[in-house]
Amino acid sequence: MPLMHLSFYSTFILSCLGLAFHRTHLISALLCLESMMLSMYIALAMWPIENQTTSFTLTPLLMLTFSACEAGTGLAMLVASTRTHGSDHLHNLNLLQC
Repeated sequence: MPLMHLSFYSTFILSCLGLAFHRTHLISALLCLESMMLSMYIALAMWPIENQTTSFTLTPLLMLTFSACEAGTGLAMLVASTRTHGSDHLHNLNLLQC
């Protein structure tokens, strides 16, 4: 396995572990999601270069667009939950009370 692939895989796995184990604040969960998307974007951007093909060059841009929409939605939810609940702690958010 090349070193570049190992770094993409390890970045994605560490982001998943951070999302699974450090869920005290909503902002930390959003940062873990963004690092997962960043590692996927870099991997998708390097894939056509490694294979010398041009058929998948628009895929990273499409994923980057969805990532920006996801980040905007996440920040809007962060602001809304901070205004209603007073903090961004995830244990304060209970879906059964909505």
